[in-house]
Amino acid sequence: MSIRVAVLSPISWRTPPRHYGPWEAVVSLLTEELVRAGLDVTLFATGDSQTRAKLVSVCPTPYSEDPSINAKVAECLHISEVFERSAEFDLIHNHFDFLPLSYSQMVDIPMLTTIHGFSSPSILPVYKKYNGQARYVAISESDKSPELDYIGTIHHGIDIAQFPFAAAEGEYLLFFGRIHPEKGVHEAIQVARLAGKTLVIAGIVQDREYFKTQVEPYLDGDAVEYIGSVGPEKRQQVLGGALALLHLISFDEPFGLSLVESLACGTPVIAFGRGSIPEIIKHATTGYVVANVEQAVEAVAAVRSINRSACRQDAEERFSCARMASDYIGVYEEMLKS
Repeated sequence: MSIRVAVLSPISWRTPPRHYGPWEAVVSLLTEELVRAGLDVTLFATGDSQTRAKLVSVCPTPYSEDPSINAKVAECLHISEVFERSAEFDLIHNHFDFLPLSYSQMVDIPMLTTIHGFSSPSILPVYKKYNGQARYVAISESDKSPELDYIGTIHHGIDIAQFPFAAAEGEYLLFFGRIHPEKGVHEAIQVARLAGKTLVIAGIVQDREYFKTQVEPYLDGDAVEYIGSVGPEKRQQVLGGALALLHLISFDEPFGLSLVESLACGTPVIAFGRGSIPEIIKHATTGYVVANVEQAVEAVAAVRSINRSACRQDAEERFSCARMASDYIGVYEEMLKS
């Protein structure tokens, strides 16, 4: 008998997202792979989501795209729907952070929560309260809390086929992500200027004051170019055409999907070694793990020595969505046996 799993996705963005939405992107890839593997999957997501699973929605469109939607109301209705229908499933797979945990002991089926990162230490008490009752998966070893127990660590996967390999290296450096101080856009500009390379910036503006003061003054359409948010139709071209991806973060990265997407295109990554970065990037093989701007500039000078085929091979071997789904199915089976 096939496992009946309810997958609870966030509703800030569509599943899969049109542009930005890393959690929704992972949920979409996992859901489609679970269906392909023969599981009976019901996806709880926005009504405009696209899936081969059964789709249940109480929020017709993402609240981040529709200002008429009260986000808290939509979230409460969305989360309650899966628990009120829990008798239809063998297991709930929660990708909605900590709030669904408060429902988890009110139903008779087990719930797995993928912890996509801790937005703040202040949310940890909820995870601690349900530790040992709900089951947790970490998305990287570095993102594990020593105060929690985990059933496993499962790195995210991507659809490798959506990222064609680009054998020829480009000439520009790339920043690919949300425009926010912790993501290191200003540092990327510094590195590009010192290395004498063009920088292309792609991503949504999450912090407008930071963009206005630390990014916009350098935009000249030549040495530094901002191309806005890049959707799936252009993402591969932008990533594959770069000499290297710069990921000069000032926070502990829980995972970093853009890094894996870059590797799949054959483009090496230069990143500060925060959080999961050393788990994803193999230093001097698929990129460089550096400590500061000066080392990043040196890495740019050396990056042509990285074999782009090795980047692609590593993505295929370690970061496919089929591998991710297989790992999760193993966890489902373990949970249902206990």
